[in-house]
Amino acid sequence: MCGLSGEVRFDGGRADLAAVERMTDEMEDRGPDGRGAWSQGPVALGHRRLKIIDLSESGAQPMTDPRLGLTGVFNGCVYNYRELRGRLEGLGHRFFSDSDTEVLLKAYGQWGHSCVEHLIGMFAFALVEHHTGRVVLGRDRLGIKPLYLTQDGERLRFASSLPALLAGGGVDTSFDPVALHQYLSWHGTVPAPRTVLAGVRKLPPATVRVVERDGTHHDHLYWQPSYTRRPELGSDPVRWREAVHEALRTAVRRRTVADVPVGVLLSGGLDSSLIVALLAEEGHDDLATFAMGFESENGQDGDEFHYSDLVARRFSTDHHQYMIPSDRLPAALEAAIGAMNEPMVSHDAVAFHLLAEQVAKDVKVVLCGQGADEVFAGYHWYPPIAAAARPDAPDAYAEVYFDRPHDDVAALLHPDVTPPHDASRDYVRTHMADPGAQSTLDAALRLDVHALMPDDPVKRVDNMTMAWGLEARVPFLDHELVELAAACPPELKLAQDGKGVLKDIGRRVLPREVVDRPKGYFPVPAVRHMAEPVLGRVREALTAPEARRRGLFDRRRVTELLADPARHRTKRGASTLWQVASLEIWLQTHGIDTH
Repeated sequence: MCGLSGEVRFDGGRADLAAVERMTDEMEDRGPDGRGAWSQGPVALGHRRLKIIDLSESGAQPMTDPRLGLTGVFNGCVYNYRELRGRLEGLGHRFFSDSDTEVLLKAYGQWGHSCVEHLIGMFAFALVEHHTGRVVLGRDRLGIKPLYLTQDGERLRFASSLPALLAGGGVDTSFDPVALHQYLSWHGTVPAPRTVLAGVRKLPPATVRVVERDGTHHDHLYWQPSYTRRPELGSDPVRWREAVHEALRTAVRRRTVADVPVGVLLSGGLDSSLIVALLAEEGHDDLATFAMGFESENGQDGDEFHYSDLVARRFSTDHHQYMIPSDRLPAALEAAIGAMNEPMVSHDAVAFHLLAEQVAKDVKVVLCGQGADEVFAGYHWYPPIAAAARPDAPDAYAEVYFDRPHDDVAALLHPDVTPPHDASRDYVRTHMADPGAQSTLDAALRLDVHALMPDDPVKRVDNMTMAWGLEARVPFLDHELVELAAACPPELKLAQDGKGVLKDIGRRVLPREVVDRPKGYFPVPAVRHMAEPVLGRVREALTAPEARRRGLFDRRRVTELLADPARHRTKRGASTLWQVASLEIWLQTHGIDTH
């Protein structure tokens, strides 16, 4: 996993290598093990390297294949690179490294942009064809690896982080009103291609973009499960349990490919515990596992060590446990927001940032359980959505998932940055009207997995781990497992209060107490309850001169929120004040002038 950057000029000029190097240097945390740059006429590429596969300099990037006339930069991991290499060697290709990056170059040389259909993994990349000047950008199927873009009539720039684009200069930092509406409707989530900044976009997941010399481009969406049933598996719970169990085994096994040690973030929940159990089944002895907790606040526990200890003892892992005192939160909060590509409101970003700091001292790769709740319908809002008739799916989704209705969004924002229509509900309605998605639940899961999830929680995990040069891998987002889950009958996923098919697997390999426990999460009580000193930082940010000049939020509403933080909650119980403050603190932290 690494950080990539680049520029393509369309006006006949040479690429600004100095700007690309500034973008590259901004991503040092993502790739502390190496730095490289390449330039040829109107194109320049930059790269920061985290050494996971082929630790030698043969795997350095940007990587050029003179025979194919290709240069590329790559972020992520191709888990089946060894199998692909063998296949490509059989087709006559010769390799000079042991890296998955070179496998990508050879695969493109063999199959063109359809090479992505052969890749199993998480990735973002940029490839340059020397003889045509064409640039090809690609992103993995589930959007696990980020790729940000900014373009005008003269040039295109791209990078693995939004702050890196800002370091290059010349970015339009005015607000995107539709993105702000989504941010305040979906707990900080802004799906691709938008960001809160009008001048920055994201390449959507499962997309290859081919950029021509003159700046024109075309996109190819190369993957999308249909979310319809598979007749060959029927609705037999036993057959589905066996099929999912085998697919999950494969997904976990794939993610152990590395030339460095691999650990697991073990929360003690079902998902991360299943990963540990399957790794133990594969013979991974003395597996390193990591758990974190916080001091209790306002009567709420801040750790789940009881459950993670059960799993660690059952499988004899090398378990590491970290308790974070509340007085560390202010500095941790600042650091976590500094690591965010985009503003996020999920307070467990702080927890992931602190945990990644500790874990990176021991390993460079970890597996984690993110994505299982979206893929296998584990959240409490799915049953009421599933109960609605298929034509009513958008309204049912909005009723239980949205933070607030359009009128309340408009009341929070300044009129100049408020869209005149319910942009978030329109997005859901359009997405759910696409072909496929057999049931109401299918439509909701397709929206969550393919549109919203890449920007929370997937982005959160990527940002917080990469801030410490730690590669996080997510077995539940193996694309073949996701395809299988998309076809699984809704009643099997909704059974047992959600994730029924996973709980059936869990009862075969885990302590019952872990499987049947109440659903937990990664709590940070001081943030959830706006306790001091977090509240003091929030007040400072929202009353700062730059916040007043920006005028993003209605001042009267901000005053009300600060006067009584506990009273103002979203429909799902989250702090409205924290949602507002997170965006403002992020803008201030990254020095973004939105005028």
